[in-house]
Amino acid sequence: MSRTKKQGGQGTPATVALTKAKAAFTLHPYDHDAGSEGYGEEAADALGVPHDRIFKTLVAETEGGLAVAVVPVAGKLDLKAFAAALSGKRAAMAEAAKVERVTGYVVGGISPLGQRKKLPTVVDASALAFETIFFSAGRRGLQIETEPATLITLTQAVTAPISKM
Repeated sequence: MSRTKKQGGQGTPATVALTKAKAAFTLHPYDHDAGSEGYGEEAADALGVPHDRIFKTLVAETEGGLAVAVVPVAGKLDLKAFAAALSGKRAAMAEAAKVERVTGYVVGGISPLGQRKKLPTVVDASALAFETIFFSAGRRGLQIETEPATLITLTQAVTAPISKM
């Protein structure tokens, strides 16, 4: 994997964070279909990557406030397991407008990196099974590929089994 810097106007807060950390990553642009609602599945299909290797970034409300869950697009977030990973009892998906305001990203392009406000983050343990994983670079039609440890380190995430297939 190469160390990639901003290319062709593709710089986002997420890519800036990776570049600043001197992390190795690769950008993977693809043509986003504005009518698509399954953003992660669309990215996986466009890039020819298995759905369990592309991760979606979700934001949920917990007893401690908003928190980020990074789970494979092939699965769903287990809210109870997510809350437990953060030493809580309950979690519920956050309202889209609030998520966009707090993260600085639009739904379908939310990256776990470079958010306006640093939120507690949990990465699904399945990410550790891959040499590299993919996740949003901060806008629809652009994915980052990097080692799971890079994402975990830069977001100060905990890992836990938080997805269900």
